[in-house]
Amino acid sequence: MSVLRSNYLNLGFLLGVIALISSVNAENVNRPNIVFLLADDLGYTDIAPYGSEVATPNLSQLASEGTRFTNYHTAANCAPARAMLLTGVSSHLAGVPNIPEMMSPAQKLQDNYQGVLGNNVVTIATLLEDTGYHTYLAGKWHLGATPGKLPSERGFERTFALMDSGADNFEQRPYLPIYDQANWFADGERTQLPDDFYSSKFLIDKTIEFIDSNLKDGKPFFAYVPFQAVHMPVQAPQKYIEPYMAQYDEGWHKLRQERHARAASLGIVPGDVERVEAASTMDWETLSPQQRRYESKRMAVYAGMIEAMDVHIGRLVAYLRETNQFDNTVFIFTSDNGAEGSGPQDPTSFSSRQGPSSLGYNTDYETLGLKGSFNSINPGFTSAAVGPLSYYKFYVGEGGLRVPLIVSGKPLGDVPEQTAAFAWATDIAATIISLAGVEAPGRRYGGRPILPMTGKDLTPVVSGEVEGVYSEDDAIGYELTGHAALFMGDYKLMRNLAPMGDGEWRLFNIVKDPGEARDLKSEMPERFERMISAYEQFTVENRVQPLPEGYSQGRQIIVNALRERLGSGIIIGLLLILLLMPLIVYVRMRRSGGSH
Repeated sequence: MSVLRSNYLNLGFLLGVIALISSVNAENVNRPNIVFLLADDLGYTDIAPYGSEVATPNLSQLASEGTRFTNYHTAANCAPARAMLLTGVSSHLAGVPNIPEMMSPAQKLQDNYQGVLGNNVVTIATLLEDTGYHTYLAGKWHLGATPGKLPSERGFERTFALMDSGADNFEQRPYLPIYDQANWFADGERTQLPDDFYSSKFLIDKTIEFIDSNLKDGKPFFAYVPFQAVHMPVQAPQKYIEPYMAQYDEGWHKLRQERHARAASLGIVPGDVERVEAASTMDWETLSPQQRRYESKRMAVYAGMIEAMDVHIGRLVAYLRETNQFDNTVFIFTSDNGAEGSGPQDPTSFSSRQGPSSLGYNTDYETLGLKGSFNSINPGFTSAAVGPLSYYKFYVGEGGLRVPLIVSGKPLGDVPEQTAAFAWATDIAATIISLAGVEAPGRRYGGRPILPMTGKDLTPVVSGEVEGVYSEDDAIGYELTGHAALFMGDYKLMRNLAPMGDGEWRLFNIVKDPGEARDLKSEMPERFERMISAYEQFTVENRVQPLPEGYSQGRQIIVNALRERLGSGIIIGLLLILLLMPLIVYVRMRRSGGSH
């Protein structure tokens, strides 16, 4: 009898285990895979679903099957955006108000100004991994490269990650002299790139490899693919450059006009938007034929790099179809910030060639964009890449902050083709965990205090349940090295500093006037004052620090790089020499004059 009872107990236990496994598997089946595709420095109208002439059929397909956001905003440069995208917390509070390469020593005295992801936030990768997801990253991290800060220690199960702000797309080479090397890590360990490396291809290869390694266990996956495209150096295989070789011969003014017309026909922007010309945009007609030829090819390489990214996204989609994963996958595609506008006006000049040549790059026309070549687009073409918006990366005009956002996938069901709902970078994190059926953590997680997410879940917008998740009174503030913005309803408060701006506050209706051509400050003084007050509150709540005297983004990058390479003592000596140089020259001139 006791034996029989024991057998019954064992049978009951076995059936319980089977039921538990079945329920877990059923839960996993109902939880979608999530693929988060992040372009780097991609402009608002740089892909076909938003008005571009560049061939992006795979992104166009995802857009046609999903929802395009026309009023989505992000940070004005990369690391702050990535911090918000992965945590749902303000970049200032998450420890990344700016990239570390631009942080001044005075600012770094503050614990929230380290330029790396703080321990007071939890990533969506951690939340998803802890609830049964496989989590993968292949691409640019740029949120910390020291122990405890690597992506392999921030929730990603498998990683192949670039630690820096950018790097060469064909080989393991830094793109700026501020780096000794291109720092790539695989699963937390330094690694070397293969000889046949091209960034967009390799990152998708790795993503497929990671997914495939665990495909049979039935668990859902979260794959984060932060591309290098189209961050400088702008490079692409010749076959992707070739179709665009004559595309841009008429210049940036014409391209900006054409992009605006296509975007308007798609309903992305109003047709009557007034376009404000950036101060950095030269008159195309003043360029010599040789200069026009060179500038046209710079942009052709840029277009080729975008198309190459799209082709490899298509490879990932095809793999998911072949493995019967596509129908249970949600895709999110966006960019970390607007297009990069700091490329030199004349990259062939002696001064412009010095940085690239010191790293072994050339800027020759014949090989422009290929292996060994350093390329970036002219600020004139940058204005077309964000057109018809104003400003670009590093500034808080719409061209720096408003970028494409596509949410697509069969698990979403029937979705609206397009939405004008305002959305912010922190909303991506909240949306991803909602799709995964994961609750946002409170003020503690994993036995430590954390900051709760402030981003809003966008799935009600994607499902068509609501037209927007922000009210007319919700205020979203942002700051980068003194450039400042605040969104409230249809309106935006904006201040851009030199060299592109004048430091004055302005007020725009960015729904009717996304080109930011008509300042409403004098017409709407009460709204202006209300939004100024809201911005001041944002600076207090987010611990925004004042700029050090004489701060400059470019100068700070150089000083930080020299300090890291040469040490503080030598830096002080060099700065003293620079400060004393005019006096030394003056004294020598006086002595020379007195000897005659």
